[in-house]
Amino acid sequence: MNWVLSAVSLLIVAAVVPGIEIAGFGTALIAAIVIGLVNVTLGFVLKILTFPFTLITFGAFLIVINALMLKLAAAVMPGFRIRGCLAALAGAILLAVINTLLRFMLPF
Repeated sequence: MNWVLSAVSLLIVAAVVPGIEIAGFGTALIAAIVIGLVNVTLGFVLKILTFPFTLITFGAFLIVINALMLKLAAAVMPGFRIRGCLAALAGAILLAVINTLLRFMLPF
């Protein structure tokens, strides 16, 4: 169910943020898996390596890392496109907010 919620969140972000495009729900489902895999592997390593910056910025640097992971996932995923760093940054913030809200509203 978390997988479907992540895909729905991606579709909502693509509809709201100019510069983020997703071909359809199937692409969003696969993109949710790719984003999860990128976050678990490379995202984890980057979060460890950039821990001092995260401390200095009181956690705000994590948004930059999440935007990079989102942009990387879009680069390897056909049908999922992010045009520009600002779109990736806005998408990362909005994706986190929408995921949190959906999980809060639909407890299971």
